[in-house]
Amino acid sequence: MSDIQHAIEEMFSERSAACPCCGATLSPEMLRGLLKQAESLQGEKQAFRRLAPDAGGMLIDPHAHMIARTTDDYEAMAASGVVAVIEPAFWLGQARTNVGSFVDYFSTITGFERFRAAQFGIRHYCAIGLNPKEANNRELADAVLDVLPRYLGKEGVVALGEIGYDEQTELEDRAFRAQIELAQEFDLPIMIHTPHRDKKRGTRRTMDTLEACGFDPARCVIDHNNEETAQEVLDRGYWCAFTIYPSTKMGNDRLAAIVERYGPERIIVDSACDWGVSDPLAVAKSARIMAAHGLGEAAIRQVVYHNALAVYGLNGEMSETHWLEPDPVDQRTLYGGNSVLRGQTPRVDQDNPDRIV
Repeated sequence: MSDIQHAIEEMFSERSAACPCCGATLSPEMLRGLLKQAESLQGEKQAFRRLAPDAGGMLIDPHAHMIARTTDDYEAMAASGVVAVIEPAFWLGQARTNVGSFVDYFSTITGFERFRAAQFGIRHYCAIGLNPKEANNRELADAVLDVLPRYLGKEGVVALGEIGYDEQTELEDRAFRAQIELAQEFDLPIMIHTPHRDKKRGTRRTMDTLEACGFDPARCVIDHNNEETAQEVLDRGYWCAFTIYPSTKMGNDRLAAIVERYGPERIIVDSACDWGVSDPLAVAKSARIMAAHGLGEAAIRQVVYHNALAVYGLNGEMSETHWLEPDPVDQRTLYGGNSVLRGQTPRVDQDNPDRIV
């Protein structure tokens, strides 16, 4: 029994205490429960800190829709150890109506969003593609497929994605196959979106299509997996990614159990934080939970860092030197005449005489 536990037993074994927050009565059992939770959290924190001497280590969030997040999220992610994010092309919550809206969106995630992330010390990369939800408008999909090559060779583009199936229609299949060909032409890895409904069949169909098109599984990340799909994805040689949402798809403890079962090889964790209820700190929390489950430092590093770097670094656009030898942050810098600040004192790591003003 710890000294604190002993003190609680001595002081409150027959008495209760008032909660300092709301004044409610806390019984000895409730105090013991709170203590147990606090000790568990402290254990997770200490285990996570063993990942690196600088208390946190480096993390990559390889699927984060940062265009939908705030600067507070960037600051919190950087503080948690995130050094790089990958932003895959996504739908906006409602259907786009013309190809120009895709052009503006692709231009934003290859342009301003890279600048915005850098202002908080995070390296931003992206994946470009036509999301399967928007492949069912054939005329618009064809127009988007025509403009994709304009962006696939841009600086910071590390993959084609996220693509795949949603409702598993023939039009989705048509767009999927066309983009597999583009990935082969531009020598890009692929990021796969697996269906929310009928996931197991859709994931299997996705892999069957990729193999029919001759795409190398070692260059493909299949995301949004769960316990139903993980075994086959790994058995067939693909990178197996898990989206950690607060209530759906996959939770931190479930992920830890999967890593315990299969090992860390080719397993990736991400937040997929977007405009819905999601957590931009999901990767850091997953690392803490895996540490609390007793997984070793090397295994955790592989899942939260090395695996994403290995596959998304294949085309040479993503390099560890980008954050090990970073450009200094200078929040006086402008992008198109705009600043990320609204009157705050700018962060300036060192003087930058070449800043744009």
